[in-house]
Amino acid sequence: MERSEALLARAQRVIPGGVNSPVRAFRAVGGHPPFIARGEGSWIVDVDGRRFLDLVQSWGALLAGHAPPEVVAAAEGALRAGSSFGAPTEAEVRLAEALVARLPGLDKVRLCSSGTEATLHAVRLARGATGRDRLLKMDGCYHGAHDAVLVAAGSGVATFGLPGSPGVPEATASATTVVPFNDLDAVRAALEADPGAYAAILVEPVAGNMGCVPPAPGYLEGLRALATASGTLLIFDEVMTGFRVGPGGAQVRYGVRPDLTCLGKVVGGGFPLAAFGGRADLMDQLAPVGPVYQGGTLSGNPVAVAAGLATLALADDDAYAAIEAAGARIEAELADDVAAAGASMTRVGGMLTVFFRPTPPRDFAEARTCDTAAFARFHAGALAAGVYLPPSQFEACFLSCRLGADEVDAAVRGMRAGLQASKG
Repeated sequence: MERSEALLARAQRVIPGGVNSPVRAFRAVGGHPPFIARGEGSWIVDVDGRRFLDLVQSWGALLAGHAPPEVVAAAEGALRAGSSFGAPTEAEVRLAEALVARLPGLDKVRLCSSGTEATLHAVRLARGATGRDRLLKMDGCYHGAHDAVLVAAGSGVATFGLPGSPGVPEATASATTVVPFNDLDAVRAALEADPGAYAAILVEPVAGNMGCVPPAPGYLEGLRALATASGTLLIFDEVMTGFRVGPGGAQVRYGVRPDLTCLGKVVGGGFPLAAFGGRADLMDQLAPVGPVYQGGTLSGNPVAVAAGLATLALADDDAYAAIEAAGARIEAELADDVAAAGASMTRVGGMLTVFFRPTPPRDFAEARTCDTAAFARFHAGALAAGVYLPPSQFEACFLSCRLGADEVDAAVRGMRAGLQASKG
């Protein structure tokens, strides 16, 4: 028996499903997940010694690949000074300043520890600042695993065929209205049907939890206009897109400024760190200067902050040029293979997805028409050829800036093998 298989059996005795996040279980693609021993740049090595080109990159957190020396050195240096203080540090200020400088939607920012926390706190702040209760979100957009947003949440929920989640109170779920992504008419209708009720419109500006689905032309601009006209706050969940689709996230790439922004993944450089921020008048509603409470013992953890600062220093123009070049080459070299498999591909910056339907989806209803059995064959074929892909049709692949020519060659070979296998 392989060590990964044996470890999964051990894990299942003490961890639900043997994994600490559901999509890692490989239930949607079959087989069993490799247990990872170490990462090296764009590669990972499992406990059985198998080496894979990693197109998951810790679900988008690793812009510079695994264990970049600059990030390792920064984290080690911070750790030697102390792992946690529960008190302010200079590094927190430097990271906050760096975030505010890069994202136009941030006047002030508050650090926390996960993307789930960031969206939870942003929604609470929106409700507190507006005095309104209702939330509008998009079908298939995932904003973390807290009650207000675990409704029509795509991604892992869709992978397992769950409509939402038991344990979410009906009263909580009923305060969230769900409309299709890329449908401004549906947003307008919801706002007009219940005027003055909505605290916020919450959206992934590039959907990443139904696969990589970009906004239609004018969609984000339309959301901005509708939010302003109705006195509703616009929240961009840039946990995935922040510093992933460009140096200023989706809000710079598409030129739309939200009222509040949620960040995670890249901002922590592979460590548990996230942030939310926005207009100064809104952020000053937070305690201790305002009435809306938010806090956390590990918020602004010095080791995570050091890793985040080092990662942002690496996220320069050369890094994004490398990602764009690698992504464009993967698209071009696989175009005929994707079409021959009856599939389609989308990419925005360092995010991409092969959809097993002839045309790219515009929303989650269309994404759900994908041939998930073909995707499972694609995934298995690519894995056998040495490429580690997200084990769900409803997740995006992620590219690091350390993808050189050899790594792109490996990605093309492995995905081509997977596309051939997808045909059955």
